[in-house]
Amino acid sequence: MTTIAAARAKAETGERLSLADAMTLYQENDLLFLAACARRMKEKKSGRKVFYTVNRHINLTNICRSHCPLCAFQVGQDDPRGFVLEAEDIDRITAEARTVKNLSEVHIVSALHPDKPFSYYLDVVRRVKAALPQVDVKAFTPVEIVNFARQTGKSIREILELLREAGLDSLPGGGAEILSDRVRRIICPNKATAAEWIETMKTAHRLGIQTNASILYGHVETVEERLQHLITLRDIQDETHGFQAFMLFPFHPAHTELGQTYHLQRVGSWEDLKMMALSRLILDNFDHVKAFWVMLTMPVAQLALGFGADDLDGTIGEEKIIHAAGAKTGRGITRTMLRRIICEAGFEPVERDTFYQAIGGQPAEQTEEKEAVRCD
Repeated sequence: MTTIAAARAKAETGERLSLADAMTLYQENDLLFLAACARRMKEKKSGRKVFYTVNRHINLTNICRSHCPLCAFQVGQDDPRGFVLEAEDIDRITAEARTVKNLSEVHIVSALHPDKPFSYYLDVVRRVKAALPQVDVKAFTPVEIVNFARQTGKSIREILELLREAGLDSLPGGGAEILSDRVRRIICPNKATAAEWIETMKTAHRLGIQTNASILYGHVETVEERLQHLITLRDIQDETHGFQAFMLFPFHPAHTELGQTYHLQRVGSWEDLKMMALSRLILDNFDHVKAFWVMLTMPVAQLALGFGADDLDGTIGEEKIIHAAGAKTGRGITRTMLRRIICEAGFEPVERDTFYQAIGGQPAEQTEEKEAVRCD
């Protein structure tokens, strides 16, 4: 049995944590100790830098055949709230996006529409890439990739190859939820299994397509399942080295069937920050851990920079899925605000692209705004 002293010693020195070590540290609940250890590991990875990007989210449709209890975004095909973006909508969005200074990423995720063929999604990627050739197209979670494979009878590898030919650059990390089929049978029984999610990520990495990874916590999972999820991600990264960054998604239960059935409440900021620090310590082979402000709220995301996070994600533009579940954060933020938040926490803001290459030069803000976000 792992002792507290042994687990703490590993955390302090950055030695790899076992599941038993992680459980011990979680149960000890010494948040400031975890913060100090996680911050040391973050600074070994990226020094004083904290990254952000100028990106744009596109949610193609909310009409979904899966009807997952965890989701407040989805609607049925006959629901008047349903929408589908068509070619002219994509053209309008990309025309607007061309006016954004230093836009580096378009992030596309969607529901599992019962009728839209795979050719529709290929066309979306082609249109976005043709309109914004300098922008990285980060599109479709493994859940969507598996759905395309089921629709077409093609393999996951074939689907990814076709998307890459159309202009796909990388995959987001969503749909992982908890990589336990016990949990998935409750929260998302009609989506990809844990094994299918893992297969999709490994296949993408073997093809040279980099991805993110994530966790959705604070619902029906046990703490052990939560921590085992992180170790599973670490094992994949040991094998493929294809994950760019990890993101924590606290579950927002409002307006969801799952929240109502299990009388769930959103976990508190203590739990968010403890999970942030433990994630940074467990995922010792990940270079970057994001504090996704849309999910965490900006005050907690800013605090998370002292708990191992080194990235605030980006300006977003517009996001529908998380807000449908009850998130109260704004739907977008300026680069000036992101820089100010990072500087206030004592770190150096670095504007990046999808692949963590720094964007050269200062953003084209007004002079008084640039002065307001100087860190010296």
